[in-house]
Amino acid sequence: MSSSLKYGELTGEILNAFYTVYNRLGFGFLERVYENALAYELRKRGLRVTQQAPITVRYDAIVVGEYFTDILVDGKVIVELKTAERISEAHVAQLVNYLKATGIEVGLLLNFGPKPEFRRKIFTQSKKSA
Repeated sequence: MSSSLKYGELTGEILNAFYTVYNRLGFGFLERVYENALAYELRKRGLRVTQQAPITVRYDAIVVGEYFTDILVDGKVIVELKTAERISEAHVAQLVNYLKATGIEVGLLLNFGPKPEFRRKIFTQSKKSA
């Protein structure tokens, strides 16, 4: 990842850890197994990791939903994990909605499917007011 990207070095380190975990475990485990392994690998690299970080969705002043993102890294990057055949538009939309709800601007969608794949999404403040 280019360091000119927002949190480019951090997302690059996360992706490096993703491929390390994928290469060691391969395909076929439940999502939770990959979550635990990736969290461990990220911590080994000195990153601050929160698993199952809560996300509160508000409409006006009331809470209308609560979700949990798989991993939050250094309070800056939401990491959402999948174990699907491939990443779908619904998976991408879920990640973007988490970014909208939290105010966190950078997210990674990592798929531990038959072939490892990822998407990097940004949701900036300027898009929120548009």
